[in-house]
Amino acid sequence: TYPWEVLPRIGAFIMELGKKLPQEEYECVGENVWIAKSAKVAPTAYINGPTIIGKDAEIRHCAYIRGSVIVGENSVVGNSTEVKNAIIFNNCQCPHYNYVGDSVLGEFAHTGAGVILSNFKSDGSNVKIRRGEDIVETGLRKFGAILGNHADIGCNSVLFPGSIIGQNTNVYPLTRVRGEI
Repeated sequence: TYPWEVLPRIGAFIMELGKKLPQEEYECVGENVWIAKSAKVAPTAYINGPTIIGKDAEIRHCAYIRGSVIVGENSVVGNSTEVKNAIIFNNCQCPHYNYVGDSVLGEFAHTGAGVILSNFKSDGSNVKIRRGEDIVETGLRKFGAILGNHADIGCNSVLFPGSIIGQNTNVYPLTRVRGEI
């Protein structure tokens, strides 16, 4: 199995997990939206379910969480950041003006201002993963990126659909990424 195979099932997983979260630590604040009581959520943020916001996470001003999202403990979804169908592991930072669609971000991953994890090819065909000379079919029309633990993506970079960034990798600002680093 491949890591991106979880993407079509995130919503169903959240629905099951949310119902099992301890009520002393999490509050169901809307239809299938569970937020840790220790999380900070700006009043201007929009959160659609199914979504789970972890302990001590911070959802900042005008964040737009479209659903099928898990935001891990101590993570930040910042000002004007849009997230949909994504898993953001613990201690991640998507602090401002980011798009995170159909993606998985490992622990301590960071996206600088204006980073786009593009999830849809302009021709509408399924996303393929380029691994050196090999091409792997994902079977998905929408698939953004996978960022390894401690990956750091510089400001205003664009990761093309199906990009895989390994752990401890630093992508410089204003970089276009296709394939695997």
